[in-house]
This record gives sequence, structure tokens and C-alpha cells, in this order.
Amino acid sequence: MAGGKLTPRQKMINLMYLVFIAMLALNMSKEVLSAFGLMNEKFEAANEAAKLTNEQMMQALDTKAAEAKGEFAVAAETAHKVQAATKKFYDFIGTLKAETLKHVEPENGKLPYESMDKGDNLDNSWFIGDGYTKRGNEVMSAIETYKADMKNALGSEKKYSAILNQVNKSFDVSDVTTKDGLKDKFLNYHFKGFPAIASLAKLSAWQSDVKKAESDVISAALGKAAVQAASYSNYQAIVVLEKNAYFQGENVKGKVVLGRYDENTKPTSFQGPGKLENGQAVISLTAGGVGEQSINGQFTFLEDGKTIPLKFEGKYVVVPRPNEATISADKMNVVYRGVVNPMTISFAGVSDNNVTVSAPGLTKAGRPGAYNMSPGAGREVVINVNGKLNDGKVVSSKKVFRIKSIPAPTGALRGRETGTIKGPKSNLEVQTVNAILEDFDFEVNLSVVGFNIKVPGQPTIVVSGNKMDARAKAAIQKAGRGDVVIISEIKTKLEGSSMMLAKTAPVAYEITQ
Repeated sequence: MAGGKLTPRQKMINLMYLVFIAMLALNMSKEVLSAFGLMNEKFEAANEAAKLTNEQMMQALDTKAAEAKGEFAVAAETAHKVQAATKKFYDFIGTLKAETLKHVEPENGKLPYESMDKGDNLDNSWFIGDGYTKRGNEVMSAIETYKADMKNALGSEKKYSAILNQVNKSFDVSDVTTKDGLKDKFLNYHFKGFPAIASLAKLSAWQSDVKKAESDVISAALGKAAVQAASYSNYQAIVVLEKNAYFQGENVKGKVVLGRYDENTKPTSFQGPGKLENGQAVISLTAGGVGEQSINGQFTFLEDGKTIPLKFEGKYVVVPRPNEATISADKMNVVYRGVVNPMTISFAGVSDNNVTVSAPGLTKAGRPGAYNMSPGAGREVVINVNGKLNDGKVVSSKKVFRIKSIPAPTGALRGRETGTIKGPKSNLEVQTVNAILEDFDFEVNLSVVGFNIKVPGQPTIVVSGNKMDARAKAAIQKAGRGDVVIISEIKTKLEGSSMMLAKTAPVAYEITQ
């Protein structure tokens, strides 16, 4: 910035600007660096999951292409081109991430986020003056190549146009207009002078974008290329029984139907333990001895003047009279302290009015077999069940469930938005700080009773309640565009209870104007 054909005065202004940026970098708060690190962890975890999901979907598409050919074969060819373009660019970004982490040593198996406040690796490798080095131009070229490869793979098909538009938008390398109305080169704007951990998170976000585009293409290919089977030879005969296990001597009832359960699909004949009624075979037989039993037979029907056979086979299991209860948590194999855990408890073959259940914190829920468990102290709870059989005998069973505490919540703004949220500072001033339980199967109402807010360059402010107070608003007013405000030390409890939850993860807010 201080080189080139500039006046001495302009050189001095640019040098002062560099010193100012350096001072800001030195004051970069540890909370901000840690927040970028957490963002990077989430991106990398999501990318690994996307890899596995995309591979599974690609296998499904390849299988369809091998079986049905036609549209599926064309779709698979397109998807493989996209997969190749994605892998090439994804792996290239991986080399950029390795470059970012050069000379950075993990501590206890984890990157030292709070010390990754310098961006020398990329600054020295990508930039020279106001332009790009050879490596910087390679980065720009790789982006353009990826977009060109995606365009060549997807062509002009309308079903892929939205995906291609999103790719071009996500990787638009045009010069960026700053808030001062000046033009800044793409890489300069996004990476030059940034802390290493911020650049690492950005590169992981790029990888996330390309994996999402790949996923969208494969999903579109699978959906649009669906082939409807028109031949009777593609139908599947299905044995549907009233239940899968029977007591000795019970009457086994069920039906055998074609895959579509279509009344208009009427076989000309049926061989098996039953009779034809409205295109399906209704079965009636007596259960045999204890163990696995088979039901088999054959449909026949006419297609193009030819008789086509369709065999079927099903199995059922005959079990002895019950001596153990069935106890299952409706949502998971543990129960959680602080919430109501719905459970279903029954004895096979025993009516609900003949089943007695007891356990600390367990109550009936109003319908047969339904119970609510509200565990107290301790690490496990034992549920005891007694069942009275038709012959008057009583059988007993018990089961142990682990008791776990509610997991740590995640800080959120705008209701349920987590991670790093972007918006004007005027919006942040009126935000309500929330806490949510991500990937938790229970409906739990949480209350935030306090938090800390850190604006770059300002001291940390401790706030009571869940809204910004006057001091917090005053600090926010001093934030500038691009500043990341960190809301941390969020104190959360269950509504209607004094029970405080584990430490709540922070949330970040990037000022856009």
C-alpha cells in the first residue's frame, strides 16, 4: 500500500493506515478468535457429514442408472462430472487451509484459536502491494475453473439453473465496493490482513458451499430422473399380517397385496393360504409351533395376452406366552432430568388394565401403555413391571434407564439463529438474547437471565436479563462495519424453574452497517 507511484503524503497516509490495522489486530479479543474457531469446527464437521451423504446419494443414483438406464444414466453422468469438479476444487481449498496453518501447532489435539491472530502466511503468499502474487492468481484461477467446470457439467438444463446461479453468486470474484465507495480486489477484501483463524473459517465455508452444490445436483438428478414402473413384472407382492408374533393356537390373519395396493390390479388367480378379494389375498390359518413360520404362494395375471407369475413369501414368528415386559422410551434410550420423558410400557399379550408399573418419578399419561417419567437425583432409575395373564399367573420384569442432565444450550438471536449472524447494529440493539437446545428431541422452554457482550475496542459489559441495556447499546453504537460483537457467558435456566443449565455456547453478530 505504501509502494508504487504515490506521493510522499499518500505513502504516509497508507503507512498510518497499516499501523492502525496492526493496532486493531493486536487488540483482537480472544473471544472473537475463539468464535471463529468454533465456526470453523462446525463447518468442518458439516463438510465431513456432507461427504458421506453425497457419496451415499451418488451410490443410489448409480444403482438406479444401472437398473433403469434412460434418464437415470444421463443424470448419473452429469452428477459424476459435478462430483469431479467438486473434488478438484475442494481438495485445492484444502491446500489453502494447509497453507493458512503453516507453523501452527495444535495444542492438546486442537488448534490454538486465541493465538491465531496473525495472517502472515496468506498475506506473504497471496499479495504483493495492491496486487496478487503468482499464488494469489492461482487461487483466482482455481475459482474460475471450478465455475467453468460446473457450467460445462450442468449445461443449460432448467432444473440445474438455480444451482448454477448459486455457485456463481457464492464465488463471485468481482471487485468489492467498500463502504467508502472504493473498489477492493476480491481476495484483498476477504483475506488480506485477516487473522489466520478467520481465513481458515472462510475457506471451510467455501468447502461447505461446493459440497452443498454437489448435494443439490445429485438430489435434483435423483428426483427428476424418477422412472415409473409400468410393467406388472416390476410389482412386489407384500405379505401384511395383523401382527408379526402369535401365541400358540392363535388365529393368524393378514393379507397379501401387490406393491401399489391398487384395487384395479386384479390377479387372475392366487395360490396360497387364503382367497382373492378385490385384488388382494386375504389369509386365514392357525399358528403352528413356536418359532419362525412361512407363508408363500403365487399370483398370476395377464399382460399383453401372456400369463405372468408373481411369487410371494412372508414369515411370522410364533412365541410362547410372555414372561418379560416391553419397556421403551419413546424418544431415546435414556431419560433426562428436568424434562418430562414420555414412555410406553406394556406386557406382550397382556391388556393395559392388567399391567402394574412402578418407579420413582413415573406417572400415567392418560392412554393405555403411556407414562411420563420425571427423574430426580441419581444416575439411573429402575422401572418394575408386573403383568397378570389370562390364566391368573403374574409375571414380573424390570429395566434400568440411565439419567442424564439436559445438554448445554447454544446462544441465539432472532429467535433461533446461532453461530455468526450478520446485520446492522441498529438491529442488534433491540435483539433478545435466547438460548436453544440444538438436536434435542424434547420441547423445552429456556430463559436467559444474563449475558456478557464484547464489542471490539470496548470493555466487556455484563448485562442482566435477556435484552441490551443502556451500556450495551452505547457500546454497540461505537462498533464499525465488519466488527464482530460476541455475546458470551450466557446464563440460562429452565422456565418456571431455578435450575441453571450448563454453560451456554456464545453467539456472534457481524456489523454490516
